[in-house]
Amino acid sequence: MPFANAIKAIIAKKNILIPLGLAAGVVLAGTAIFSWQINRPGRPAGTKIISFAIEEGEGARAIGRNLQAVGLIRSHWEFEAYAWLEGKARRFQAGEYEIPGRASIKTIAIILASGKTVPREMTITTLEGWTAGEIGDYLEKEGIVGRKDFLAAVGNLSRWTEKYPFLMKELPAGASLEGYLFPDTYRIYRDATPDDIIAKMLDSFDRRLTLEMRQSIAAAGRSVFEIVTLASIIEREVPTDEDRRMIADVFYKRLAIGQPLQADSTVAYALGINKARYTTEDVQADSPYNTYKNQGLPPGPIGNPGLSAIEAAVYPAKNDYWYFLSKNDGGTVFSKTFEEHILNKAKYLK
Repeated sequence: MPFANAIKAIIAKKNILIPLGLAAGVVLAGTAIFSWQINRPGRPAGTKIISFAIEEGEGARAIGRNLQAVGLIRSHWEFEAYAWLEGKARRFQAGEYEIPGRASIKTIAIILASGKTVPREMTITTLEGWTAGEIGDYLEKEGIVGRKDFLAAVGNLSRWTEKYPFLMKELPAGASLEGYLFPDTYRIYRDATPDDIIAKMLDSFDRRLTLEMRQSIAAAGRSVFEIVTLASIIEREVPTDEDRRMIADVFYKRLAIGQPLQADSTVAYALGINKARYTTEDVQADSPYNTYKNQGLPPGPIGNPGLSAIEAAVYPAKNDYWYFLSKNDGGTVFSKTFEEHILNKAKYLK
């Protein structure tokens, strides 16, 4: 029985006369027990740091019950009694705190009264070209959400189509949000859900795709989905804005005559392996995403492109080239004919 309850039970027995010596012994014993209770470790050994939040208006009683509910303390009575006896009950401040899993009641009370809260928000950064799976890996590594939960939310397209009409109009059956998870730096709450994070990414995509860009896409007879799909390929082909716009025009010319795009980035996506160079066997991979074997665009984006790649797909730079390759130093070499392309491969890809 907690010390506070024991004292209550003794006092309640009004007809019992307690000799002075016995009373003193009880008080000393009770004090020792109470001191032991508030100083003993809270959770089993090996428990990591635990986040605990105090909401505005919560007092010692509510805080104690919440601490007990999450397993940080064994008795909210002991916590509340200590908080009042030590004058800390009125010093608890709203905010989020990091509490060692083995912390005693005394230590927890000191932490919560210190006002040294941890930020409720944090910054995350997703990179251009990352797939939904890579974003999920990153979020799981950062301890924000699980990869599996994030990918499940990405695949739940119906959850987003009403708020974002461009999704409802254009995405084919079976599609996910791949391609629309705009790469950027975001401020999120530490307890953000997958839906919270996805909403920020879709909002960012919606803002970055300006009305002028949407009008240009429509004027060209294309859809946002087609633009995003091509942009996701361009994103992984070359790094510079100028080259991306040149390559966009090369791809559009090939699409117009039914020539395969032959983009290595789609082979990488199909194989799930990134290589500096792909073999003849690699480019024969049996996948609808392999643009060496299949004409036209792949079934959907192979990643989430940034603004530069999207703008390249919307505003290609007209040119006379039909082929290109990336040199070992990262530069791009363009060719007008296949014969010239073969010579450039022999010259630059040694």
